[in-house]
Amino acid sequence: MNDTALQYLLVAVLVLPLVGALGALLPVPRALRFGATPERAVRGLAVAFSGLVLVLTVVLAAGFDRDHPARTQATTDVTWIPALRIHLHLGVDGISLPLLVLTALLTFLCALYSLFNLPEGPGPRGFVALLLLLESGTLATFAVLDLMLFFLAFETVLIPMYFLIARWGGGDRERSALRFIVYTLLGSVIMLLGLLLIGVKAGTFDMVALATDNGSSLSHSTQLTAVLAIGIGLAVKTPMWPLHSWLPDAHTAAPTAGSVLLAGVLLKMGTYGLVRIVLPMTPGGFHTFAPYLAAFAVVGIVYGSLACLWLARPGNGGDLKRLIAYSSVGHMGFIGLGIASLSDAGMKGALFANIAHGIITGLLFFLAGAVKDRYGTSDLDRLSGRGGAALYGRAPRLGGLLAFAAVASLGLPGLAGFWGEMMAMFGSFDPGAGLSRPAYLTFTAIAAFGTLLTAAYLLTVVRRVCMGDRGTTAPSAASGSPADSADSADSAASGSPAPSAAFADVRGYELAAWTPLAALTVVAGLWPAVLLGLTEPAVRTLLGGH
Repeated sequence: MNDTALQYLLVAVLVLPLVGALGALLPVPRALRFGATPERAVRGLAVAFSGLVLVLTVVLAAGFDRDHPARTQATTDVTWIPALRIHLHLGVDGISLPLLVLTALLTFLCALYSLFNLPEGPGPRGFVALLLLLESGTLATFAVLDLMLFFLAFETVLIPMYFLIARWGGGDRERSALRFIVYTLLGSVIMLLGLLLIGVKAGTFDMVALATDNGSSLSHSTQLTAVLAIGIGLAVKTPMWPLHSWLPDAHTAAPTAGSVLLAGVLLKMGTYGLVRIVLPMTPGGFHTFAPYLAAFAVVGIVYGSLACLWLARPGNGGDLKRLIAYSSVGHMGFIGLGIASLSDAGMKGALFANIAHGIITGLLFFLAGAVKDRYGTSDLDRLSGRGGAALYGRAPRLGGLLAFAAVASLGLPGLAGFWGEMMAMFGSFDPGAGLSRPAYLTFTAIAAFGTLLTAAYLLTVVRRVCMGDRGTTAPSAASGSPADSADSADSAASGSPAPSAAFADVRGYELAAWTPLAALTVVAGLWPAVLLGLTEPAVRTLLGGH
C-alpha cells in the first residue's frame, strides 16, 4: 500500500472517534436505530465507530512496510501555527503502530462490553461521547510528531477519564477523580516546561528533526533540565513510584471500561514519551539520569508487589481492583528498568512488556468487573469467605479465565507476560555503555526477587477467589444442598449478596469481549517475533546516539 493511502487511513483513524463522539450527543435518526431504543442505539454507535476505527487500524498495520519499521510512515506534515513553528505532523513507525492497534482494540472491546453492561450513571450519551473522545486523544498521542501536538493530545485524555470516573464510577468516585486530575495536570505543567525548553533551544518542535539531531543542538545542562521536567510529568502518568498514589484510587472507583483503558493504554503514554521524546532528543541527559530511573523502577517493582501481598492476605480487607492497580506499578517498573538499561535487549523488552501489560491487565480488569457485577463487591475477604465467590465451583469458566490471566500476569513462560520482563532483566544484566554494571546487577537481582513476590500474591488471589479461604470449592448454587444455606447465611452476615440459582458463568457478550485478549496473550507468548520484528530496527535507531 502506498504512503498516500496510509496517510489518509491514519487521518481517518484519528478523526472518526471525534465524529462518533459528536454523533453520540445528537439525536439518533429513527432509520438508524434498527428497532432499538434511543439509548441502545447510542451504545451501538460506540460499537460501530470504535469497530470501524479498529478495522482501519488493522488495515493500516497490514499496509505498513515491515521491511523498514524504523522509518516514519503514513506521514502528514501541514503548517498549523507558523509563528510558533507548530505543524500538524502525523506518522507511525514500529514503536507507535502496536500501541495504535492496542488502543483501537481495547476501546472496541470496552464499547462492546458496555453495549450490554453500561455502568450506572447519567446516561449513555455522555458515556459514549467521552469514551470516543478518550480514544481519539490516546490515538493522537501515539501518532503526532510535533511536541506541542503531543502535549495537546496527552492532555485531551484527562478530561474524559475524569468524568468517566466521577460520573460513572463507584465508591469514592468524586474524590478519586479529583485526585487523578490534580496529579496528572500538575505533572503535565512541569512536562510542558521541558517540552518548551527543548523546542525553543533547538529552534523546532518537530519530533523527527529533534530525534535526528540527537541532542547535538542542546547543551548538557539544557538536556538535564529537560529530562528532569519531562521525566516528572511522564512518571506521573506511567505511574512510577513514588508518584503512583493516584492510581489505586482511580482504578478502584472507575467503571470497568475506564479501568481497562486506564491500565491498558493511558499508562503507556508515559513510557512511550520516554522512548519517543526523552531518549532520542536528550540522550546525554537521559544517560545521566538512567541509573536513577532504574533505581526508582526496581523500588516500584518491590513496593507494588509487597502492597499486593498485603492486600491479598486474609483479614486486610483488600480490594481485587485495587490489587490489580498496585500490580501495574510493579509491571510498569519492569518497563522502566528496561528503558533505563539503554541496551538493545532491555529496550525491546520494555516495548514488548508495554503491549503485553495492556493486553493482560485489560483482561484482568474485565474479569474483576465481572466478579464485582455478580457479587456486588470486589472485597477479597468477602469474595473468599464461605459465602463468597469460589469461582471454580460456581462459575468455572470465569474462574478459569481469572486463573489464566493471573498466571499470564506473573510471567508464565509461553504467555505474553514472560518475554518483556525477562528481556528487561537481561538488558539490565548487561546495560549500555557508560553505565555501572555492578549497580545494574543489583537492580537485576532486586527485579528478579520482585518476580517471586508477583507470583506469590497472584497465586494467593487465585486460591482465595477461585477456591475460597477454607480450601473447599463451594457447591453449585443450583444444587440446593444444605451447604448452600450455610453459604447464604454467611454471605448475609458479611453483607455480600448470596449467589442465586440463576448465578451466571461467562455470558456471551463477555466471551466476545474477552476472547481476543486471551488469544493475543497466547499468540504473543508463543510467537513474540511478530512484535519484536517491528520494534528491533526502531530500537537500533533509538540507541544509535549512545
